[in-house]
Amino acid sequence: MSDCEVLIVGAGITGATLALALADAGVAVTMLDREAAPSLPAPGQPLDVRVSAIHAAAVDLLERLGAWPLVPAACRAPFGHIQVWDAASVGSIRFDSAEIGQPWLGSITENRALVAALHARLAELPAARLLAPAVLDDWEVRADRVIVRLGDGRELTTRLLVGADGAASPLRLRAGIGAAADDFGQCALVGHVATERPHADTARQRFLPTGPLAFLPLADGRCSIVWSTTPPEAQRLAALPAGEFMLELGQAFEHRLGQITAIGERAVIPLRGLEAARYVGPRLALIGDAAHVVHPMAGLGANLGIGDAAALARLVIAALHSGRDPGLIQTLRPYERARRSQNLPVVQAIVGLHRLFTAGAAPLRALRGAGLLAVDRAAPIKRLLTTAACGLADGAFG
Repeated sequence: MSDCEVLIVGAGITGATLALALADAGVAVTMLDREAAPSLPAPGQPLDVRVSAIHAAAVDLLERLGAWPLVPAACRAPFGHIQVWDAASVGSIRFDSAEIGQPWLGSITENRALVAALHARLAELPAARLLAPAVLDDWEVRADRVIVRLGDGRELTTRLLVGADGAASPLRLRAGIGAAADDFGQCALVGHVATERPHADTARQRFLPTGPLAFLPLADGRCSIVWSTTPPEAQRLAALPAGEFMLELGQAFEHRLGQITAIGERAVIPLRGLEAARYVGPRLALIGDAAHVVHPMAGLGANLGIGDAAALARLVIAALHSGRDPGLIQTLRPYERARRSQNLPVVQAIVGLHRLFTAGAAPLRALRGAGLLAVDRAAPIKRLLTTAACGLADGAFG
């Protein structure tokens, strides 16, 4: 007899979404995390610099699971429009949710608040258990279960062990699953800024020669910036006095929202890609950043992880309902096939776009500018891309 059907290592957005999807269906699930469960932000608490663009399909899933209404309104900002343009050509494109009959494309959401909302909802479900702080020390795979040993000496048993423990995933490494790494040679400078003109619920991104600069709308009227550039340049920008930084930022963004009038905390995050050689093993599955990491230019990282969680939850629930063992490799293979076929084209497309938009050759600049203009004028293609931006093309969220 197992202590739980599924044991998840990592209780961030991806791990907590999987736990919630399982517990909501009555599946016994345990989460381990190195840190204690987060609390919902207090009214007036400053926004954390780490935010994610959660697309509409993922929001719908979180709504159905009861977590989304618990995210404070001050921590989520719906957006209905995306504008993208190239600094080195005349190319530009605009996406509008109304073009596909949707009220919005997604929401710029504070990561910390979303994790806290997921945990608050999980606390209401008797099938869910959180052990935190707790550290996975070792595990042993047997024919019908996994014996998990914690750092404090406790032992647990489960039928399926899931790694949701981030890009550096100790679980993936100790399971001997390799990963192809891609160093983008960039860092992202992130922070929140106030602008002279309102953001009008629009996510904006300008492709600079050194990488993309995004302005993402926040609920309080400010914008979250994600400025991807070379590591030395990111460190230089982070060290500038606020006034000098705001001037350079405004110029880099062509003052599309007027002057930058205020800047908060700034942070620099290294950018690296990753793709695990396998998503599954005997009584083991990987989700989220433990399985794949993408460049933030398309804002898809959190969404791919939520899609993994939804797909794996659906497979486990179906297996249990039909009397099958959810930890058997033959049970897990369809999850790997489905998510790899969904994720790999996205990862490859993002890598290709990143290389195209950071290429300095004049013919490539002309090509990408013409391509953006052509797609902007091709209604059928644009509708497909807008549908993908909403997450409606990913069957995992259905």
